[in-house]
Amino acid sequence: MPATQPQLPPVDDAHLPHIAVIGAGAWGVALACAMASIARVSLWGRTPIPPGSRTAPRLPSVTLPARVQPVVDLPHEADCALLVVPTQALRTASRTLHPILAAECPVITCCKGLEQGTALLPLEVLAETMPDRKRAVLSGPNFAIEVAKGLPAAATLAASSRVFAQEMVTRLSTPDFRLYVSTDPLGVQLVSAAKNVIAIGAGICIGAGMGENARAALITRALAELARLVEAMGENARSVYGLAGAGDLILTCTGAGSRNYSLGVELGRGTPLETILGQRTTVAEGVLTAPTLRQVGPRYGVETPIIEAVSRLLAGELTPERARAELFGRPTAAE
Repeated sequence: MPATQPQLPPVDDAHLPHIAVIGAGAWGVALACAMASIARVSLWGRTPIPPGSRTAPRLPSVTLPARVQPVVDLPHEADCALLVVPTQALRTASRTLHPILAAECPVITCCKGLEQGTALLPLEVLAETMPDRKRAVLSGPNFAIEVAKGLPAAATLAASSRVFAQEMVTRLSTPDFRLYVSTDPLGVQLVSAAKNVIAIGAGICIGAGMGENARAALITRALAELARLVEAMGENARSVYGLAGAGDLILTCTGAGSRNYSLGVELGRGTPLETILGQRTTVAEGVLTAPTLRQVGPRYGVETPIIEAVSRLLAGELTPERARAELFGRPTAAE
């Protein structure tokens, strides 16, 4: 039986703000459901949801609230647009949307990762495809199904302007989805991208039988790795220990519902990467992000041994046993 959102009482919704959600994957559907408690929502997906349907293929156990309207055409007008497409599709989607969407409509990117080929973060992509438009990033420790069902959750909304970030937090926070302001969009995006790669490593620890101690060590040392990298890029490492960093890392490295963690578990058990990917219909962003993220540390003169090891594992350059030996064979150091 589908899990049904509490139905809102029949009222005139015309006065409510209009939010456009671009992307009808699991996270897009979840955000549409969450925003329905405070706004009218247009939900657009590359594969349209059939007319009259109140379910979406990527999250079929959830019934769409009455205020969520699936649409076939990209929205022209909205008070805010949430871009919830995979990072590798962001450039094409945003370039298509930009001339259609009203110029005054701000955009919030809700994807995590680095663009292959350019190594650009999502907001850097939008700076090229949607210039002169207000933009921010939303990220946090959130499984889509829980947000869609209205379970309590929190996330970070980051923009270079505190005034704009606060405006968006005020506009998009709901009774069950609490947002926090950040003025470190670079740090938030970087740790959001890296956590998927590290989650694969955490899964490999468990799948290869290395144990919980190894996973805890990997998570903790990965945080230190990310803090060094963020600081080298000229930002404060505070974001590393916030919701988009430590919060999301803990969830993604321990939750059975994490696509990246579960992929790592299978890798640790010896299943070839090609076999795992061939059996999935969802995207594990860490696989796509790893080779690009691997290049960032050397660019800033920062050692990132955990990111390096996971990237080499995914590329078939290392086995779990060899990665373990290399990481534990590094020179001793202060914490």
